[in-house]
Amino acid sequence: MTRTTYPPPREDAPLVVFDFDHTLYDGDSGSHLFAWLIRRNPLRVLAALLATPVLGPMVAFLPTRRWGISGYAWIGSFGLHAARDFDRVIDRYVARHREQIAARLLPVALEVFARHRAQGDRVVVATGAPPELARAILSFVAHEDVPVVGTVVGPRLGAVIATRHCHNEEKVRMLRERGYAGIEMAYSDSSADLPLLLAAREPVVVNPKRSRVEFFRRALPPGTPILNWGCQDRAGDPVL
Repeated sequence: MTRTTYPPPREDAPLVVFDFDHTLYDGDSGSHLFAWLIRRNPLRVLAALLATPVLGPMVAFLPTRRWGISGYAWIGSFGLHAARDFDRVIDRYVARHREQIAARLLPVALEVFARHRAQGDRVVVATGAPPELARAILSFVAHEDVPVVGTVVGPRLGAVIATRHCHNEEKVRMLRERGYAGIEMAYSDSSADLPLLLAAREPVVVNPKRSRVEFFRRALPPGTPILNWGCQDRAGDPVL
């Protein structure tokens, strides 16, 4: 991938918001990071195994999923005492896994992303992952530099954990707090992003779980596109 120079967004340009995981990136980027952190240390592996009977069901159940993931994140980041330590770990992870990460970035998604930027639209990524991770992947692997709003992390109890989740209605609230209101288009795979999709004048569902397609059809305006940008295990109309 090569870095492209885009025109600066116009002040009155449409605001376009992209989710990250399962939208631009095929998978859960935060889970991949923390799984790598856990595997690097035998004590973390043991702690994760002992905690899985509790954390595993929490991750599987949507209302408690973020708390289960936070538990694994705490195990994976134990020993990191400052945000700058976490930033260094992320940079190391992205550098070591550049090829694997590049393979997970969806070409169709990146084409749509680049087209909006080339049109001069204001493009923002809003993700449940730590913004430092999404920003590093977009910058160092995809060569795309855009604002990223994500889950805020900070030191707590000897690790780095989420202190504010960029999730559901909170994602929309965090966007507005940073001056990103009046969303023209929003792209997401997740039913947790329904508030974001409803806030957009033109919502687009991409790569949804098969079990959530009917939910989106009921919850969103008639004719809302439901597309598949290349996630083999997800639903949506293929983009030819």
